Amino acid sequence: MNDSTKQPQAPNHLNSTGCAIRCTPGKGRGVYAARDIPAQTVVEISPVLLFDQQEYAEHGRHTLLDHYTFVWKDGRMALALGLGSLFNHSSAPNVSYTLDTATESICYTTSRSIQPGEELCIFYGHKLWFEPVDVGAAVRNAVSNEEDDKALADDEALADDGFGGLAGLAVEENAMGAKDEDVLGPCPYDEGDSDEVLEDEDLPFTWLKPPPEEEEPGSVRTIQAWVVDIPDPRRTGRALKWLKDSKLESASEAALGHLKRIRKHGPTSALLLTAGPVAPTIPADLELSAPYTVSVPASAALTPPSLALKTALWPTNYTPRKKDAPEKWTRGRARGAWEAMRYVVRGAREAKGEGELPIFAHIPAVEGETPAFSARDTRHRTSHPLRHAVIDVIRQVAEYRAEAPSSASAGTIDIPATTTELEAKDEQTSATTDTPEIKNGQDYLLTGLTLFITHEPCIMCSMALLHSRVKEVIYLLPMHATGGCGGAACLPWLQGVNHRFRIGRWKEAKGERGTEVLKLNEGLDV
Repeated sequence: MNDSTKQPQAPNHLNSTGCAIRCTPGKGRGVYAARDIPAQTVVEISPVLLFDQQEYAEHGRHTLLDHYTFVWKDGRMALALGLGSLFNHSSAPNVSYTLDTATESICYTTSRSIQPGEELCIFYGHKLWFEPVDVGAAVRNAVSNEEDDKALADDEALADDGFGGLAGLAVEENAMGAKDEDVLGPCPYDEGDSDEVLEDEDLPFTWLKPPPEEEEPGSVRTIQAWVVDIPDPRRTGRALKWLKDSKLESASEAALGHLKRIRKHGPTSALLLTAGPVAPTIPADLELSAPYTVSVPASAALTPPSLALKTALWPTNYTPRKKDAPEKWTRGRARGAWEAMRYVVRGAREAKGEGELPIFAHIPAVEGETPAFSARDTRHRTSHPLRHAVIDVIRQVAEYRAEAPSSASAGTIDIPATTTELEAKDEQTSATTDTPEIKNGQDYLLTGLTLFITHEPCIMCSMALLHSRVKEVIYLLPMHATGGCGGAACLPWLQGVNHRFRIGRWKEAKGERGTEVLKLNEGLDV
């Protein structure tokens, strides 16, 4: 047999962080954990060799180096030494990295706890020059040939779950010694046609419904507002100009923007001024009546019956809901949601075992568009009050999207920025590249994405999700005192917000042993 066809043996590697080099059929050499590695552990600092663009174009890209290089910040091509070139790709990576231009090196840090035998993977970007081996698997151990063939066959048999293959995750023991299945129970969507469309009542969560529209007499919610009468209709224009120039109109837009400013009744009209507690001072030359208060609708009309009731109090704007029905979920997508929630439960338990709050957020991968993103609450470790899981996972998406337009050409690795990199980033100018056309909505971070989280997000995080244009938020445990998605408030339903997202509340968490570790103080902001 020709020696070149033999599977190479993995060399012994001297590494004090618990990393080992192993060979896996179909993937070649990779980096694996030889012991437990906690989250946020620096496992490798790799120096890089840099090639200028002309040198690389004439020589490097015609060799095997083209599979291992990526674009450095100044436009040169970089080759990572040490373990840096042995980290394999995963769409759900467990290692992040930071480019250090001062030392011309790359620092690799675990983004979550790593178990013995688990491969350490990074995200190469979307322009891959190979067929990924780990499709459908978020956790892959080094296995024998026979076991690997079986695992690959299982992956190919998995139907697309709509969430980056999370349905391929196995139920595992976690840092707290209990199974994730203790919390959720066995997945009821494993059997049956993955393409079967489910009714809302058959989903593992309940979609929260907005409050019913005021369509019955006496059901209209009102607020008190100041108005004045305009005895002479010819003075209406002067009155409106004064209202604008005095800033009363802009100051009251949030409270009264859903109402018309003028109400006509007979030969006279009334002008809506403000909802403030103090009567405004009216200039005498306007010849208006003294201000007085009236009850006006607190929100716009969404239906014709509501419009009739509200306009009887004061002329109200009609803003009907969009007629587009939300998409139905399939059995395969429900299975993916079950496994995504199981994934966040596992992450929260690991965080608890490491002294953090048991809060974990996850945005599954979207095939061909974005990788998966996950974050835990790190307020304890960082002593930073804003390090909520939702804020950190949104930050990850921002870092990824910030790097996406400068992707390298095919055959190179595009490394997304990390939190550490953005915080310490020096103001260097990258090589000029053609910027792709920006699609509508692309500048919003979470457009089209679904967020899974252990606990209902707080008001701050809910507002961040709203501004990021998230599509859906699904949480396991409600936070009645502090939640911003149905607890203390429901931000997507507030008057005046310019985006609404769907909210799913998990129907049931089974097992007292499982949910106990996730319990938080009722007054805590998640």
